[in-house]
Amino acid sequence: MPAVRLLKYQFDALDIDCVIDATRHGANAKVSNLINMLPRCRHDLLVMADSDIQVPPDYLSRVLAPLADPAVGLVTCPYVGRARSGLWSALGAMFINHWFMPNVLLAALFGSQAFVSGATIAMRRQVLERSGGLGPLSDHLADDYQLGVQVRALGLKVAMSELPVDTMVDEPSLAALCEHTSRWLRTIGSVRPGGYACCFITFSLPMVLGAALAGFQPVALILLGITVAARLMLHFPSHAPGWRQLGLIPLHDALLFTLWCCSFRGREVSWRRERFGIGNRRVPYHSGEITE
Repeated sequence: MPAVRLLKYQFDALDIDCVIDATRHGANAKVSNLINMLPRCRHDLLVMADSDIQVPPDYLSRVLAPLADPAVGLVTCPYVGRARSGLWSALGAMFINHWFMPNVLLAALFGSQAFVSGATIAMRRQVLERSGGLGPLSDHLADDYQLGVQVRALGLKVAMSELPVDTMVDEPSLAALCEHTSRWLRTIGSVRPGGYACCFITFSLPMVLGAALAGFQPVALILLGITVAARLMLHFPSHAPGWRQLGLIPLHDALLFTLWCCSFRGREVSWRRERFGIGNRRVPYHSGEITE
């Protein structure tokens, strides 16, 4: 279907094109959408963001600021999980806020530039073209990570913005939560297998079990106390719901550790009614609708 120009009657100061095009360029439908939109882009600075992201009014000026440095080829944003409603959404937001993003920020503190998130990707059009464009991403499950690889191959930096954006988490059921979390975990494992395998040190549940098996000896209790203190520090930043969800910590940690263990057994993930092989192979999805 050809590009459709819409919404101009609502926004007199903005020139907006709405591109409706079902053409597929590979296994990754999101990348196909971006490829279909790119010919309608008329400016040199490009910003791509997932559809479940909420941002402040000064978002564009803040995320584009690092691109003033010619050594920066791509800017991405950290993000905060915001649960819409219900227990499963709250647990999904805890996965982001209590485990995934703390690991990302710790790695960035030690100089890693590997993190690139679909929550926000800002770059110059020229850099995108020099890096190979969007086409090579069309069969990659972790397309955002791979785009960062392409940019770093040019000798350019990947910068993390100082602006965290909100990602809205809406998990209607336990099955949906497990499906979504398993996709995230296996995607992480597919791009950083070594680091992912060492993630066991980031889980609190093994420490609790280890202290119990050790008969709660003094050394075990000291390590357990350090683990509990660190776990509470992750739970009480400014964006956390605090005491109201304190009781969810054991449930979240047990579920996450279980899904992490199970992630090593599977070689496929479900994403928008399709199944992807870890090696980026797409196969039809036949077992009913998924929620993400």
